[in-house]
Amino acid sequence: MAEKKRTLIIGAGVMGLCSAYYLHKKGHQVTVLEQSMGGQGASYVNAGYLTPSHIVPMAAPGVITKGLSMMMDSKSPFYIKPRWDVDFFKWAWAFHKSSTKEKVDRAAPIIKDINLLSSKLYDEIKESGDLGDFHLEKKGLLMIYQTDAYGDAEKKVAATAKGFGLEVTHLETDALKKLHGDTEVIGKGALHYFCDSHTTPTVFMAKMKEYLLKNGVQINYGEAVTKFQSSNGKINTVQSNKETYQPDNVVLASGSWSNDLVKQLGLTLQVQAGKGYCIDVHRPTGIKLPAILMEAKVAITPMDGFTRFAGTMEFSGVNYDINLNRVEAIAEAVKKFYPTIEITKAEINSAKCGLRPVSPDGLPYIGKMKAFDNFFITTGHAMMGWSLGPVTGKLISEVMEAEETSMDIAPFDPERKFG
Repeated sequence: MAEKKRTLIIGAGVMGLCSAYYLHKKGHQVTVLEQSMGGQGASYVNAGYLTPSHIVPMAAPGVITKGLSMMMDSKSPFYIKPRWDVDFFKWAWAFHKSSTKEKVDRAAPIIKDINLLSSKLYDEIKESGDLGDFHLEKKGLLMIYQTDAYGDAEKKVAATAKGFGLEVTHLETDALKKLHGDTEVIGKGALHYFCDSHTTPTVFMAKMKEYLLKNGVQINYGEAVTKFQSSNGKINTVQSNKETYQPDNVVLASGSWSNDLVKQLGLTLQVQAGKGYCIDVHRPTGIKLPAILMEAKVAITPMDGFTRFAGTMEFSGVNYDINLNRVEAIAEAVKKFYPTIEITKAEINSAKCGLRPVSPDGLPYIGKMKAFDNFFITTGHAMMGWSLGPVTGKLISEVMEAEETSMDIAPFDPERKFG
């Protein structure tokens, strides 16, 4: 019997655990290293959406200009903290070059396809019974608007989505209110994308971790990678603060920390941390459908036992500092759309944040680095990270096994050029 391939995964977020899941299924002996003690970060505090409807990449025309215009407003949905950071300047220039209508139009069907595939894989994981029962609901997603400008913009996105075969309908004010029953909502209307689903990330992550540990995958928390040793196009050893590993393959699933790690190998990965915040309310809110409040860019999700209010995109470096101004902006936005929902000071003060790894063109990095035969990348998913966890894990397992991939991964090449 052939010896199992030893695969080391750096990072125990949704990308790392989903990669471990599919690689274990293919017979790998998997070890996962996680620098934190677990239970924190973007994989735990996101809105829990599976979003085939999100076909417009973050790198869209006018986004950088809008971000720069909002730099002085710490409560704005999109915020760039003024700072001197050469890596950020390079990333911002690449983002700018990627933000053309032609590139957005080219990315839209790719984003749709990878999201649909990942949504199907979530279903397969649930049906397999591997994780037992976990929260996964198919109620779609409401994009609620209060102004014609935002409504008209989303109607254009909806028309493109319909052209791709996604089911979406427009709701006038009365229909939107009827859908909310006794819960008061203030909106001119909404687009209801029926193709979307939602989950409770903390439940999925806990059950995935439990399954992996039960099936022989090793997950080491509080263990940070400090050094790589390589020769002849192969990573030979990976040194952590606790141990030295000699893996056959290495998967980098370390999110916003990825660029700092690959620099040790003389490589560059254009990725920046886009901080998001969430407030969890553990009492009845009346919210039954996931919704994005368009003008405020706030996401609302009825999760397993609580309601989550999440939002903002803040570029302020790699840190877990909580900017309470931005958290308060989420609470204020909720009040504007749902006047009866009062988020308390204590709930605001208990807010958490996570760092989404953002690539310059809004597409993730999934694939192998050319310089090393055994080094694989899974990061850069931005706001689609939760949605794309399973598909990323499956694709990276197929790449590693030199199998035909479930979809064309050329657009996700970690070494692609921007502009």
